[in-house]
Amino acid sequence: MTGRTSIATGILAATAAIATSEGLAAALNLRESPVLALGQTVIKLTPGPIAEKIISVVQHADKPLAVTSVVIAILLLGGLIGAWWQGKRLLAVLGIVVLVALASAAVLGRPHGSAAGVMVCVISGGIVAVVLELLQRDRPDLSPDLARRTFLRTTGLVVLATAIVGGASEVLASRHRRRAAVERVRASLRLPTTRLSAPSGVDLGLKDQGPWLTPNGDFYRIDTALSPPLIDPTTWKLRIHGMVDKELTLTYQDLIDRGLENHWITICCVSNEVGGNLIGNTNWGGVPIKGILEEVGIKDGADALLSTSDDGWTCGTPLAALQDGRDAILALTMNGEPLPIAHGFPVRQVVPGLYGYVSATKWVTEWEVTRFADFQAYWTRNGWSERGPIKTEARIDLPRGDVQAGTVTVAGVAWQQHTGIEGVEVRIDGGDWQKATLAKVPSIDTWVQWSWQWPADKGDHTIEARATNRKGVPQTSAVADVVPNGASGYPAIQVAVT
Repeated sequence: MTGRTSIATGILAATAAIATSEGLAAALNLRESPVLALGQTVIKLTPGPIAEKIISVVQHADKPLAVTSVVIAILLLGGLIGAWWQGKRLLAVLGIVVLVALASAAVLGRPHGSAAGVMVCVISGGIVAVVLELLQRDRPDLSPDLARRTFLRTTGLVVLATAIVGGASEVLASRHRRRAAVERVRASLRLPTTRLSAPSGVDLGLKDQGPWLTPNGDFYRIDTALSPPLIDPTTWKLRIHGMVDKELTLTYQDLIDRGLENHWITICCVSNEVGGNLIGNTNWGGVPIKGILEEVGIKDGADALLSTSDDGWTCGTPLAALQDGRDAILALTMNGEPLPIAHGFPVRQVVPGLYGYVSATKWVTEWEVTRFADFQAYWTRNGWSERGPIKTEARIDLPRGDVQAGTVTVAGVAWQQHTGIEGVEVRIDGGDWQKATLAKVPSIDTWVQWSWQWPADKGDHTIEARATNRKGVPQTSAVADVVPNGASGYPAIQVAVT
């Protein structure tokens, strides 16, 4: 057997193992397959600056990329094991053991890991060995032609079995069934809220500029969950403990019974580059966090709320930002409907004025009142700062592409949630700053649209913008990366005027 053929059989063996693991995970009703668990582990272990660079390049494709990378790595290791199977059997077996051990560790490291998941990993490793033995077995009793035909027939059977198992995993996939069931429950909810239209005067209505109100389907999603948790709201609970006078557990119905408030709030990811689109504005409906914290009572010395997602992600939020009267809520609705699964259904946090990594926990299931000195949350372990207040920012949305000489509309949005925007200025080619016109806003917790009419001359030009907040502090020109506490600098675009 040639080296290329040995490698090919190893890749086929690894493919069969992946199909087997997916099929068994579906049959056993596991929350995550070993492949997803490995992908989550890769995300968890990726250093913050590297994760940030990946997000800045691929944006919303980060999760498919993580899964694809894991699958490719498994296939490459399978090819190597296949190359070793005949001449270096001990190394090949060791490679299978390493693969099984890594997958098992990933499964057990997840919040819903189990012995059943480890069993799936072991069986899948065994499949690699079985397939390789079938395809690479020496048959000195057969003529070369018959041996070749036997190999091709066996390979075809393995491919067919792999396809059947892989297809069955899709049919059996308990996750698909659970998602359908959760979506049915979500659709049947009749929460005490209504879909709200954007307030009058907030949207300039300019062609090619995005709306002031971000539709749910267009809202950015940045989180570490390769597959969003599927939680039945009737079983959801929030446990509150730590430095409190009394512990409390809330159910979904408890939150509904408290009454929902509606607030227009813009939230932004700390990974948003200057002029980026990892930001959205909508109407959130939920229960004020301040009242819940008052009910449990905060002990002296506490300065942080450590929240944990159903998938194990953690977030540290300054208690001061949850107690100072701002519209920090446990959100149940988004734009008048129950939260979409991808955005935290059934319950998430929304806190204006802070980047999402320190405030916007999705699928939240646990609160611990504590001190920043006593823990490190997920992203702070990976290089981001502890508290993450929003910076004053502006973005240029128009013009898009080259324009003709004459009056050209320059427009965009600006934000600094819970401080508000006082004004926006625009300049051309480093010249004098010109005052833009601002639209209305319902509160200081949303972004604001702005526009300016530019008498454009022919030639290549650079357009820059800067915002000034309601404290009179202008956006800084100092260029900073998103790590450790958000990007800064003036947004700029290049425009050719003909």
